[in-house]
Amino acid sequence: MAHQFTTSYLKDSIDLFRYYKKLGERAMAQCPDAALTTTLDAESNSIAIIVKHMEGNMRSRWTDFLTSDGEKPDRNRDTEFEDPPKTRAELMEMWEHGWKLLFSALEPLSDADLTRTITIRTEPHSVTQAINRQIAHYSYHVGQIVYLARHFAGDKWQSLTIQKRKSGEFNKQVAAGEKSQR
Repeated sequence: MAHQFTTSYLKDSIDLFRYYKKLGERAMAQCPDAALTTTLDAESNSIAIIVKHMEGNMRSRWTDFLTSDGEKPDRNRDTEFEDPPKTRAELMEMWEHGWKLLFSALEPLSDADLTRTITIRTEPHSVTQAINRQIAHYSYHVGQIVYLARHFAGDKWQSLTIQKRKSGEFNKQVAAGEKSQR
């Protein structure tokens, strides 16, 4: 994601969500199919389980975002950690569904909406607080997805950010780019 200067909290939040969505997708694309449902140990979650949990959270939090509690009465969080999607196609359908709900809830908002009060588990939150809460939650889980995908891709992994021991090279490219733009 190319950084774009903005003073809009909403635009920056949406851009951050898009960045984490893309980061997760780029990581999962490098993960072998069979590894999507693999855990590191009995207490760990697979990428597929993490995606299922994220989709359940997104459905609960972003459906009727401004008008109903962010913890829907029909959500059964515990089942989000059971019976993962079996195929990459099912996993990606679930992933897309969750993110679609998020963007459909956020994109129509205006700055005036940021101070509105919503509830999550009956606790009042400003819209800004609720968005911050979810940015933190989803970035945490996308980090887990990246870590697992990196592990399972092994030596076929292609870095998603600045490569290890390559920041000096990156800084030279940035400096050269800045000079050519002057």
